[in-house]
Amino acid sequence: MNDKILSLLGICRRAGRLIIGAQPTVDSIQAKKAKLIIFANDFSQRSAKPVLEAAHSHNVKTITINRCKDELSVALGKLCGVAAVEDDGFAKKLILLNENELGGELHG
Repeated sequence: MNDKILSLLGICRRAGRLIIGAQPTVDSIQAKKAKLIIFANDFSQRSAKPVLEAAHSHNVKTITINRCKDELSVALGKLCGVAAVEDDGFAKKLILLNENELGGELHG
C-alpha cells in the first residue's frame, strides 16, 4: 500500500486510536475522545448527519478524504465509511496529508 493517508490510518488503528463506524464515532465524540472525524468520499449524507451534528456540537474537526468506503475497508480490514481519530498527533498528520492532496476537504 503506497498511500500515505491509508497507511497512517492503518497505523492509527493498530495503535488502538481509531474508532470505526458511525455510532462508535458519535460515542467517541460525546465522550470527548475524538480529535478528528474522517469520512469516505462516498459516505451517504443521511448516515453522516448524526456524526456531523455531534462533531459540530463538540467542536471536533471533520475531513472528507478522497478515498471510497471500499478503499478504507480494505486498508483497515473492517467495513468503514467514517472513523474517529483519538490521538492529536495522528489527527494533525492526517489533516496535513489531506490538505496536501487534491480533493481533500477540512470542515469545522
